[in-house]
Amino acid sequence: MDEIMDDFLKNPGVPEKEEAWWKGPLGIILALFLLLLLVVWYVPGEAVKLDPEPKGIPKLSEVVPEGLTITQEARSLQPREYPSFVTPDSTIKQIADKIVTRSCDGNKVCHAKALYYFVRDNLQYVSDPAAYEYVKSARESLVAGGGDCDDAAVLLASLLESVGINTQFVFVPNHVYIRALLPEAAKRYKLEDSDYVSLDPTCRTCAFGELPYADATKNKVVVS
Repeated sequence: MDEIMDDFLKNPGVPEKEEAWWKGPLGIILALFLLLLLVVWYVPGEAVKLDPEPKGIPKLSEVVPEGLTITQEARSLQPREYPSFVTPDSTIKQIADKIVTRSCDGNKVCHAKALYYFVRDNLQYVSDPAAYEYVKSARESLVAGGGDCDDAAVLLASLLESVGINTQFVFVPNHVYIRALLPEAAKRYKLEDSDYVSLDPTCRTCAFGELPYADATKNKVVVS
């Protein structure tokens, strides 16, 4: 009898309880997979909210009213005079509002992108006479549909100021572009240690925040 009991204690015949599958390697792999799916779903959605792209940039004819009158005549300007030539009047404000409401859903960075792309894609580059630097007002550029870097800079600055975005003019040899104050913009768009984003609407290949390499490396004079 003792021998039978010893054998039973050594080999009771009761199977060991198996560990739950979700506690093993398979469960860990599944958990990591689900976490990866969550990241893939969540991160792009948040990126779109923080850095939205405008949709359907309108053409000049879609936002500029017929019979738009010119209230400021073009003239020659010194660099320090450019900010005073920025004209966010009621008509320019209406045009800026039309552009951003058709392209965005209320995000200020999206507004800046929409206005930049509008000027970049709609204003044809036309040089001034060799002997005279002719700076057009925002209204003149919208009526003409063309202009050079001075005109594009004044137009874009006027549109941006109309929706509450402060601007600066940046002068480099034989060229001018602007900067927009956008603390909300992603770091990759902004200047180092600054909340300003550089915008050159005469550069057809430049995305938002980009500059031609030659201009980015030149000496600059900034006028607020």
